[in-house]
Amino acid sequence: MSGNHDFGRLTEQFPSDRRERIEGIKGELRLSMLLHELRQARAMTQRAVGESLKVNQPAIAKLERRTDMYVSSLRAYIEAMGGKLNIVAEFLQGSVVIENFSDAGDDVNAL
Repeated sequence: MSGNHDFGRLTEQFPSDRRERIEGIKGELRLSMLLHELRQARAMTQRAVGESLKVNQPAIAKLERRTDMYVSSLRAYIEAMGGKLNIVAEFLQGSVVIENFSDAGDDVNAL
C-alpha cells in the first residue's frame, strides 16, 4: 500500500475474529502506558500540558522521565490531560480505592 490511509479503514476487510483479537490487544495496551505514551495517546504535546499546569515544556519532559514523584504532581499531570487519578491497592481478595490522596494539596511547583 502506498499513500496515507486511515488505520481504521485498513482493518475493515479483516475477518471479525481477527478484528476482535486486535481490539483485545488494544485494550490490554491501554491498561499499561508510560506517562509520555498516555500524553501522546491523548494527542497532547508537552507544551500543552505545561501550559495547563503553568510550567514550561522542559519541566513536563523531566516529569515524564521520573520513576518516583509526588502523588499531587502525578494527579495534576493527569488532570491537565482531562483525566482523574485513582490509586488502587490490589489484593488477592479484591481491590481497594485509596481515598486519602484525593485531598492532597496541589503542589504543581514540585513538578
